[in-house]
Amino acid sequence: MIDRPERSALTTPGSNWRMIEKALASPADVVIIDLEDAVAPGQKVAARGQVIRALRELDWGRKPRLFRINALDTPWFYRDLIEIVEQAGDALDLIVVPKVNRPEDVHVLDTLLAQLELAGDLPRRIGLEVQIETAPGLVSCEAIAAASPRIEAVVFGPGDYAAAAGIPLTAIGAPDSWDQVYPGHRFHYPMHRLLVAGRAAGTRVIDGPFAAIRDEAGLHRSCLMARALGYDGKWAIHPSQLPVINEVFSPSVEEVLWATKVIAEYESATYSGNGAIALDGVMLDAASIRMARSTLARTAVNAPERQR
Repeated sequence: MIDRPERSALTTPGSNWRMIEKALASPADVVIIDLEDAVAPGQKVAARGQVIRALRELDWGRKPRLFRINALDTPWFYRDLIEIVEQAGDALDLIVVPKVNRPEDVHVLDTLLAQLELAGDLPRRIGLEVQIETAPGLVSCEAIAAASPRIEAVVFGPGDYAAAAGIPLTAIGAPDSWDQVYPGHRFHYPMHRLLVAGRAAGTRVIDGPFAAIRDEAGLHRSCLMARALGYDGKWAIHPSQLPVINEVFSPSVEEVLWATKVIAEYESATYSGNGAIALDGVMLDAASIRMARSTLARTAVNAPERQR
């Protein structure tokens, strides 16, 4: 997996050129040009040309170049993949795949992409980000996450998952009256299972969108819950959501200071031969060192000089 910052992933319709341009000028770490839910059926074929043009002509800066195809069980999937990779594969880093239900779905993509890369003599392997949005996808998420070395991220899709599982929900990712009835976080199980599946496979794990775009406090809480679980970032459906998402999924000044002090204490103790380490009255062990290194690694990945 390539180390990429992915605190925020802003989705934008592949059928709207002006919105694509605005998205690429935003502070999002990742911009996803969408051919799936954001594009009406009658516009999907024409939108492929917009994606190709955007990949070839627009300034992506340090952002990776990517788009979201239509699901494998739709009539648009095959031509989405063939047309765009054949015409702009050398300018493409990643493909987002919605509604992945089984590892065989990944194998289909892996095989087709390998053929396209060979035929086009492409300079690098195209990566994948897989969305888990259905009950079959959740049941197979561990096998899906490990199905190909192309996979760089596992993404939770709360809206389609709620629909597939029959969970009452009025706004994607946002709390509603049912949250006052259920005595916990209704998406804790799928989110934590996806987190473990992604970590076991060595991928990033990204939370889905929060649809209530005027509810900044709700978005902030949603980001905090995902970050508390260990998620690397979150999707945004509007540029106004990006400052909150980027802030929550960046290590705070306090976290960086703590991690720096932990590493310094560890190195000092190692040099002097001390077995026991304490910092501000708290005993530190090997797990503390790993947590500190993880924090500093996230800080490095999010730094501008590490971005593409």
